[in-house]
Amino acid sequence: MAGQDEDKGIPDFYSEVELEGVFMFEFLFVLALVVLVIFIWLYRRAWLELSELKFSKKSLSSKYGKMTEQFMPFMKDYPYDSQNFRFIGTPIDGLQFEPDKIVFVEFKSADGKLSARQKEIKDLVLKRKVEFEEVRIE
Repeated sequence: MAGQDEDKGIPDFYSEVELEGVFMFEFLFVLALVVLVIFIWLYRRAWLELSELKFSKKSLSSKYGKMTEQFMPFMKDYPYDSQNFRFIGTPIDGLQFEPDKIVFVEFKSADGKLSARQKEIKDLVLKRKVEFEEVRIE
């Protein structure tokens, strides 16, 4: 055919240097896409593992807190007689029965905060909206 390189089937107006440049650009473009896909996959995998680790840490912290709450009345810093403490667990940790009063007790670490429900209970106690009711079942 006229106007084409007989051996390669390529039109004469393309030089070998131009074709190598086009092929090199296509190769680099495909390579960049592959690298991007691998990067996104690795990033997502790392993010999922980090999320799992954070959840696991919170779960362990919560379990540790619930376990230590049961021993707090027996610590030497506990201000009351531990024999008169009754563990409830939720929404407050327990009740301390003293001869002249009953104390609602919630154990917290240094940075722990009361939950919304615990704040409500504290407000009810402070407003003296606590009652004693005897319920008989026959």
